[in-house]
Amino acid sequence: MKNIDTFDFTDKKTLIRVDFNVPLNANFEITDPTRIDAAIPTIRKVLRGGGPVILMSHLGRPKEGPEEKFSLKHLIPYLSEQLDLDIEFADDCIGDSARNLAARLQPGEVLLLENLRFHKEETKGDEAFAEKLSKLADVYMNDAFGTAHRAHASTAIIAKFFPENKLFGYIMENEVKNIDKVLHDAHKPFTAILGGAKVSGKIEIINNLMDKVDNLIVGGGMMFTFIKAMGGKVGNSLIEDDLLDLALNTIEKAKSLGVNLYIPTDTVIADDFNNDANYMLSDVNTIPDGWMGLDIGPDSIKVFTEVIENSNTILWNGPMGVFEMDNFAEGTKAIAEAVAKATGKGAFSLIGGGDSVAAINKYKLKDKVSYVSTGGGAMLEYIEGKELPGVKAIKG
Repeated sequence: MKNIDTFDFTDKKTLIRVDFNVPLNANFEITDPTRIDAAIPTIRKVLRGGGPVILMSHLGRPKEGPEEKFSLKHLIPYLSEQLDLDIEFADDCIGDSARNLAARLQPGEVLLLENLRFHKEETKGDEAFAEKLSKLADVYMNDAFGTAHRAHASTAIIAKFFPENKLFGYIMENEVKNIDKVLHDAHKPFTAILGGAKVSGKIEIINNLMDKVDNLIVGGGMMFTFIKAMGGKVGNSLIEDDLLDLALNTIEKAKSLGVNLYIPTDTVIADDFNNDANYMLSDVNTIPDGWMGLDIGPDSIKVFTEVIENSNTILWNGPMGVFEMDNFAEGTKAIAEAVAKATGKGAFSLIGGGDSVAAINKYKLKDKVSYVSTGGGAMLEYIEGKELPGVKAIKG
C-alpha cells in the first residue's frame, strides 16, 4: 500500500476525499472548523510535495440537487485563510467547470469541487459518476474516515480507477493505525469502557471485544438492562426488555472467558429527566418506582477509576450518565479524568463515539489522552469487526 510520507506527488494532480461536513450558522459561517483543521496537514503535505490538490466533500443532506445552504463555496474564506492560498472553486463536482479548472491547475494550487451530494449518484455508489470524478486527477487519496463505512462513489468506488495511485491521507492513516493498535496489539491489562443509552447499539462491539479485553466496564443507560436482567428493581430507568436474555448471556460469556465485568452498584436517580429534577443516591437494585438512574454513583466511580488507572490499554465509547446536565455529569467526568491519568502514566487510550469525544472536549482533556477518533459511526463499525468500504478500497 502506498504511503503519504514516501509518495512522490511531483506534478501529479491529487484528488483528496476530505470530510468538510462542518456546521454552518444562518449567515453560512463555520461554527466548528474541527474537520477542516484536521485535513490541513494532509493537504499541505501534497502541496509541499509539488502536486496540485483537488478537494471533494459532501456537506449536509441535500434532498433534490443543489441547495444554497449546502454549497461548499461557504468554506472558501476559512480554507483560504488556513492554507494561505487563493482557492479555485468549481460550481459542480463533475462537468465542464470541474474539468476545465482541474486541467489548468498548477503545482501548489488548490481546487475545491462543489458538494458531491448534489448528485444522487454519490450516495448510490454509481460507478459512472465515480469514473467522471476520477478523470480529474492522477492520484486518489481518501482522508475522510467519518464516511469510510459508506460505499459511496467518492469514498470507495472511485479507488478502482487508480489501481497504482491510491492512498490514505493522515487522518485515515492515523485512525486505522490507532484502532488496529487497540484491537490487535493491546498491552495488558486492556480495559474497555462502554456507556451510552442502549445495549442494542453496543452488542456487536461487546461481542468483538470480549475475547480481547481483561476488563469490561458498563455504564450509562445501558447498565439498567443488565441490572434488571439480574433481578434488580430499576424504576423508570431506561431498559430494553427484549435484550434481557442477551445481557445475561454477556455476563455468562464474560465469566467463561475470564473477563472482569464491572456493572455499577450505585446510581444517582432523579424523579424527572431534567437538571432541575429532585435527585438522590440509590443502590442500583432498589430504584423506587417513578425514579430513573441518570448517572453512576460514588462507589462505582471509585471501583471504575481504580481499574482504569491500573490499565495499559483503554478504549472508551459512551458516557456514564447524562453528562450534558451538570447534576448527572460526575460519573462521566471522573471516568474522563481517570483515562487521562492512566494515559499520563503510560497507558494507550483511544476515545471514540460522539458523546465520549464531546465529554473529553468538555473537560479539556483532549491533549491528555492518546487518540480521539473523528470517526463516530465508522470507528464503531471498525471495532465491531466490520470491513469498511473506504478502508478496503485503498488496502485492496
